[in-house]
Amino acid sequence: MSTAPSSESKQRYAFVCSRGTLDGAYPALVLAINAQRLGHEAHVFYTFMGINVVRPGHADTLSFYPPGFLGAIPGMSWLATRMMRGQIDRAGIPGIAELLETAQLEGVKLVACRMTMDMMKLEATDLLEDVEVMNAEQFLKLAGTCSINMFT
Repeated sequence: MSTAPSSESKQRYAFVCSRGTLDGAYPALVLAINAQRLGHEAHVFYTFMGINVVRPGHADTLSFYPPGFLGAIPGMSWLATRMMRGQIDRAGIPGIAELLETAQLEGVKLVACRMTMDMMKLEATDLLEDVEVMNAEQFLKLAGTCSINMFT
């Protein structure tokens, strides 16, 4: 029995990633990949520091910043990142670069925010291949057609 929905029940989902951190990047990618595997259409919109997730070479440099006062202690983000990457590896969870590749191969649409690109003086060539660029109006039009819109 197929898990793919009929064309009448196929839904569209949009996930917004605004943080260029491990805990900012994983949820959007995991949810989008799983939505796509269920036969739905999934988009991940990268804005502000989240745009670094879709820049070549940046996926493997993402850090984890502990919340609260722990994150302010010198060296704590390095230690927390090391611990988090160890937990990810031991759990057999793919890295962000591998998830990005999987997402693209499975049809997830990766989208970069035009305003963020302008602010950071980035060009389309500064992004991973096949990342689409949308301004706020274009994304809002897309979001208006989605069953789920979620900041991760």
